[in-house]
Amino acid sequence: MGKFIKFEDLILYEDEAILLLNKPSGMSSLEDKNNQNVLGLAKKYNPDLQLCHRLDKMTSGIMIMSKKEEYYRNIAIQFEKRKIHKYYLALIEGIHRFEKKVVDLKLQISTNKKVIISKREGKPSKTIFNTEKIFGHYTLVRCEPITGRMHQIRVHLSALGYPIVGDELYGGKDVLLSAIKSKYRANKYAEQERPLNHGYLLHAFQLEFEHPETGEPFKMEAPLNKGFEVTLKMLDRYDSGVKASL
Repeated sequence: MGKFIKFEDLILYEDEAILLLNKPSGMSSLEDKNNQNVLGLAKKYNPDLQLCHRLDKMTSGIMIMSKKEEYYRNIAIQFEKRKIHKYYLALIEGIHRFEKKVVDLKLQISTNKKVIISKREGKPSKTIFNTEKIFGHYTLVRCEPITGRMHQIRVHLSALGYPIVGDELYGGKDVLLSAIKSKYRANKYAEQERPLNHGYLLHAFQLEFEHPETGEPFKMEAPLNKGFEVTLKMLDRYDSGVKASL
Protein backbone atom coordinates (compact mmCIF):
# COMPACT_ATOMS: atom_id res chain seq x y z
CA MET A 1 0.00 0.00 0.00
CA GLY A 2 1.90 3.02 -1.23
CA LYS A 3 -0.59 5.79 -0.57
CA PHE A 4 -2.42 6.84 2.59
CA ILE A 5 -6.04 5.67 2.64
CA LYS A 6 -8.89 7.31 4.54
CA PHE A 7 -11.21 4.86 6.27
CA GLU A 8 -14.22 6.95 5.25
CA ASP A 9 -13.42 6.23 1.60
CA LEU A 10 -13.74 2.48 2.22
CA ILE A 11 -17.22 2.56 3.77
CA LEU A 12 -20.01 0.95 1.74
CA TYR A 13 -22.76 1.07 4.38
CA GLU A 14 -23.15 2.13 8.01
CA ASP A 15 -25.96 2.15 10.58
CA GLU A 16 -26.22 1.94 14.37
CA ALA A 17 -25.30 -1.76 14.44
CA ILE A 18 -22.88 -2.55 11.63
CA LEU A 19 -20.46 -1.10 9.09
CA LEU A 20 -19.52 -2.65 5.76
CA LEU A 21 -16.37 -1.65 3.92
CA ASN A 22 -14.52 -2.42 0.71
CA LYS A 23 -10.98 -3.51 1.62
CA PRO A 24 -8.29 -2.59 -0.90
CA SER A 25 -5.91 -5.22 -2.24
CA GLY A 26 -2.61 -5.04 -0.36
CA MET A 27 -4.08 -3.98 2.99
CA SER A 28 -3.99 -6.38 5.96
CA SER A 29 -7.17 -7.04 7.92
CA LEU A 30 -5.40 -6.96 11.28
CA GLU A 31 -2.26 -5.34 12.68
CA ASP A 32 0.54 -4.65 10.20
CA LYS A 33 3.64 -3.04 11.72
CA ASN A 34 4.74 -1.26 8.58
CA ASN A 35 1.48 -0.40 6.80
CA GLN A 36 -2.10 0.68 7.31
CA ASN A 37 -4.55 -2.07 8.22
CA VAL A 38 -8.33 -2.31 8.37
CA LEU A 39 -8.67 -2.69 12.13
CA GLY A 40 -6.23 0.13 12.88
CA LEU A 41 -8.04 2.56 10.60
CA ALA A 42 -11.43 1.45 11.93
CA LYS A 43 -10.48 2.05 15.57
CA LYS A 44 -9.47 5.61 14.77
CA TYR A 45 -12.81 6.15 13.06
CA ASN A 46 -14.84 4.52 15.86
CA PRO A 47 -13.18 2.72 18.82
CA ASP A 48 -16.22 0.46 19.22
CA LEU A 49 -15.84 -1.20 15.84
CA GLN A 50 -14.97 -4.91 15.82
CA LEU A 51 -13.87 -6.91 12.78
CA CYS A 52 -16.20 -9.89 12.26
CA HIS A 53 -14.03 -11.79 9.76
CA ARG A 54 -10.83 -11.44 7.71
CA LEU A 55 -9.65 -11.32 4.13
CA ASP A 56 -6.15 -12.19 2.96
CA LYS A 57 -3.90 -9.16 2.45
CA MET A 58 -4.01 -9.27 -1.35
CA THR A 59 -7.72 -10.19 -1.51
CA SER A 60 -9.93 -7.13 -1.91
CA GLY A 61 -13.60 -6.74 -1.15
CA ILE A 62 -16.44 -6.55 1.30
CA MET A 63 -16.04 -6.96 5.07
CA ILE A 64 -18.41 -6.66 8.06
CA MET A 65 -17.69 -4.77 11.28
CA SER A 66 -19.96 -4.58 14.33
CA LYS A 67 -20.48 -1.71 16.76
CA LYS A 68 -21.62 -3.64 19.83
CA GLU A 69 -20.62 -6.95 21.39
CA GLU A 70 -24.13 -8.40 20.96
CA TYR A 71 -24.04 -7.72 17.23
CA TYR A 72 -20.55 -9.20 16.97
CA ARG A 73 -21.79 -12.41 18.64
CA ASN A 74 -24.82 -12.52 16.35
CA ILE A 75 -22.68 -12.31 13.23
CA ALA A 76 -20.17 -14.83 14.62
CA ILE A 77 -22.99 -17.33 15.14
CA GLN A 78 -24.24 -16.72 11.60
CA PHE A 79 -20.75 -17.48 10.27
CA GLU A 80 -20.54 -20.59 12.46
CA LYS A 81 -23.92 -21.87 11.25
CA ARG A 82 -23.05 -20.94 7.65
CA LYS A 83 -25.97 -18.54 7.38
CA ILE A 84 -23.75 -15.90 5.81
CA HIS A 85 -23.31 -16.37 2.09
CA LYS A 86 -20.07 -15.04 0.59
CA TYR A 87 -19.41 -14.64 -3.11
CA TYR A 88 -16.08 -13.87 -4.75
CA LEU A 89 -14.87 -13.12 -8.26
CA ALA A 90 -11.62 -14.64 -9.50
CA LEU A 91 -9.86 -14.44 -12.85
CA ILE A 92 -8.23 -17.64 -14.12
CA GLU A 93 -6.33 -18.52 -17.28
CA GLY A 94 -8.06 -20.56 -19.98
CA ILE A 95 -11.68 -21.07 -21.05
CA HIS A 96 -13.77 -22.90 -18.46
CA ARG A 97 -17.52 -23.44 -18.32
CA PHE A 98 -18.32 -24.12 -14.70
CA GLU A 99 -21.93 -24.72 -13.70
CA LYS A 100 -22.22 -25.35 -9.97
CA LYS A 101 -18.83 -27.06 -10.02
CA VAL A 102 -18.17 -28.38 -6.51
CA VAL A 103 -14.65 -28.79 -5.14
CA ASP A 104 -14.62 -30.69 -1.85
CA LEU A 105 -11.01 -31.18 -0.70
CA LYS A 106 -9.59 -31.18 2.82
CA LEU A 107 -7.07 -28.42 3.49
CA GLN A 108 -4.19 -28.11 5.93
CA ILE A 109 -1.82 -25.22 6.70
CA SER A 110 1.77 -26.30 6.11
CA THR A 111 4.86 -25.08 7.98
CA ASN A 112 5.66 -22.41 5.36
CA LYS A 113 2.22 -20.78 5.70
CA LYS A 114 1.12 -22.36 2.44
CA VAL A 115 -2.09 -24.36 2.42
CA ILE A 116 -1.98 -27.90 1.07
CA ILE A 117 -4.50 -30.64 0.32
CA SER A 118 -4.42 -33.40 2.92
CA LYS A 119 -7.02 -36.18 2.94
CA ARG A 120 -5.77 -37.46 6.30
CA GLU A 121 -5.07 -34.32 8.36
CA GLY A 122 -6.88 -31.56 6.47
CA LYS A 123 -10.12 -29.87 7.51
CA PRO A 124 -13.25 -30.23 5.35
CA SER A 125 -13.35 -27.47 2.72
CA LYS A 126 -15.97 -26.94 0.04
CA THR A 127 -16.33 -24.33 -2.72
CA ILE A 128 -18.87 -23.95 -5.54
CA PHE A 129 -17.72 -22.40 -8.83
CA ASN A 130 -19.77 -20.87 -11.65
CA THR A 131 -18.50 -19.22 -14.83
CA GLU A 132 -19.38 -15.54 -14.89
CA LYS A 133 -17.72 -14.40 -18.14
CA ILE A 134 -15.48 -15.94 -20.78
CA PHE A 135 -12.81 -13.98 -22.63
CA GLY A 136 -10.54 -15.23 -25.40
CA HIS A 137 -7.94 -16.77 -23.08
CA TYR A 138 -9.30 -16.10 -19.57
CA THR A 139 -12.39 -16.85 -17.50
CA LEU A 140 -14.02 -14.79 -14.77
CA VAL A 141 -15.33 -17.17 -12.11
CA ARG A 142 -17.91 -16.66 -9.38
CA CYS A 143 -16.82 -18.51 -6.24
CA GLU A 144 -18.98 -19.45 -3.26
CA PRO A 145 -16.96 -20.85 -0.34
CA ILE A 146 -19.23 -22.99 1.83
CA THR A 147 -16.51 -23.29 4.47
CA GLY A 148 -14.07 -20.55 5.39
CA ARG A 149 -10.58 -22.07 5.38
CA MET A 150 -7.41 -20.08 4.84
CA HIS A 151 -6.61 -19.64 1.12
CA GLN A 152 -9.53 -21.94 0.32
CA ILE A 153 -10.59 -20.51 -3.05
CA ARG A 154 -6.99 -20.08 -4.16
CA VAL A 155 -6.05 -23.69 -3.35
CA HIS A 156 -9.23 -25.20 -4.76
CA LEU A 157 -8.78 -23.44 -8.11
CA SER A 158 -5.13 -24.43 -8.16
CA ALA A 159 -6.15 -28.03 -7.44
CA LEU A 160 -8.36 -27.94 -10.55
CA GLY A 161 -5.29 -26.86 -12.51
CA TYR A 162 -6.48 -23.26 -12.94
CA PRO A 163 -4.75 -21.04 -10.35
CA ILE A 164 -5.88 -17.43 -9.98
CA VAL A 165 -4.15 -14.89 -12.22
CA GLY A 166 -1.17 -13.39 -10.38
CA ASP A 167 -1.26 -15.91 -7.52
CA GLU A 168 2.41 -16.93 -7.63
CA LEU A 169 2.15 -18.94 -4.39
CA TYR A 170 -0.20 -21.42 -6.05
CA GLY A 171 1.09 -21.30 -9.63
CA GLY A 172 -0.81 -18.36 -11.10
CA LYS A 173 0.70 -16.22 -13.88
CA ASP A 174 0.31 -12.51 -14.60
CA VAL A 175 -1.69 -11.03 -17.49
CA LEU A 176 0.62 -9.34 -19.99
CA LEU A 177 -0.76 -6.91 -22.56
CA SER A 178 1.76 -8.26 -25.09
CA ALA A 179 0.08 -11.67 -24.86
CA ILE A 180 -3.42 -10.41 -25.76
CA LYS A 181 -2.86 -7.32 -27.94
CA SER A 182 -2.03 -8.20 -31.55
CA LYS A 183 -0.12 -4.99 -32.38
CA TYR A 184 1.58 -4.54 -29.03
CA ARG A 185 4.60 -2.26 -28.99
CA ALA A 186 7.00 -2.51 -26.09
CA ASN A 187 8.01 0.60 -24.16
CA LYS A 188 11.63 1.09 -25.20
CA TYR A 189 12.36 2.87 -21.91
CA ALA A 190 11.08 0.05 -19.70
CA GLU A 191 13.42 -2.78 -18.75
CA GLN A 192 10.54 -5.26 -18.70
CA GLU A 193 6.81 -5.25 -19.28
CA ARG A 194 4.62 -4.63 -16.28
CA PRO A 195 1.61 -6.95 -15.87
CA LEU A 196 -1.93 -5.60 -16.09
CA ASN A 197 -2.76 -7.11 -12.72
CA HIS A 198 -1.08 -6.05 -9.49
CA GLY A 199 -1.02 -9.18 -7.34
CA TYR A 200 -3.63 -11.92 -7.65
CA LEU A 201 -7.16 -11.14 -8.81
CA LEU A 202 -9.58 -12.34 -6.14
CA HIS A 203 -12.35 -10.03 -4.91
CA ALA A 204 -15.07 -10.58 -2.28
CA PHE A 205 -17.91 -8.85 -4.09
CA GLN A 206 -21.08 -9.86 -2.22
CA LEU A 207 -22.34 -10.79 1.25
CA GLU A 208 -25.81 -12.00 2.22
CA PHE A 209 -26.81 -12.33 5.89
CA GLU A 210 -29.42 -11.44 8.50
CA HIS A 211 -29.05 -7.96 9.91
CA PRO A 212 -27.98 -8.52 13.55
CA GLU A 213 -30.34 -5.85 14.88
CA THR A 214 -33.47 -6.25 12.76
CA GLY A 215 -33.17 -9.89 11.71
CA GLU A 216 -34.10 -8.90 8.16
CA PRO A 217 -32.28 -10.29 5.09
CA PHE A 218 -29.41 -8.00 4.12
CA LYS A 219 -27.30 -7.99 0.95
CA MET A 220 -24.41 -5.75 -0.08
CA GLU A 221 -21.96 -5.69 -2.98
CA ALA A 222 -18.50 -4.15 -3.24
CA PRO A 223 -17.17 -2.67 -6.52
CA LEU A 224 -14.03 -4.22 -7.96
CA ASN A 225 -10.72 -2.60 -7.09
CA LYS A 226 -9.11 -0.50 -9.81
CA GLY A 227 -6.46 -3.07 -10.76
CA PHE A 228 -9.02 -5.84 -11.24
CA GLU A 229 -11.37 -3.52 -13.15
CA VAL A 230 -8.61 -2.30 -15.49
CA THR A 231 -7.53 -5.87 -16.24
CA LEU A 232 -11.09 -6.86 -17.19
CA LYS A 233 -11.44 -3.76 -19.39
CA MET A 234 -8.23 -4.65 -21.22
CA LEU A 235 -9.46 -8.23 -21.71
CA ASP A 236 -12.77 -6.89 -23.03
CA ARG A 237 -10.87 -4.73 -25.50
CA TYR A 238 -8.08 -7.03 -26.63
CA ASP A 239 -9.14 -10.57 -25.62
CA SER A 240 -12.76 -10.63 -26.72
CA GLY A 241 -15.15 -13.31 -25.50
CA VAL A 242 -18.83 -13.89 -24.85
CA LYS A 243 -21.01 -13.64 -21.76
CA ALA A 244 -21.54 -17.10 -20.36
CA SER A 245 -24.98 -18.31 -19.39
CA LEU A 246 -25.21 -19.37 -15.76
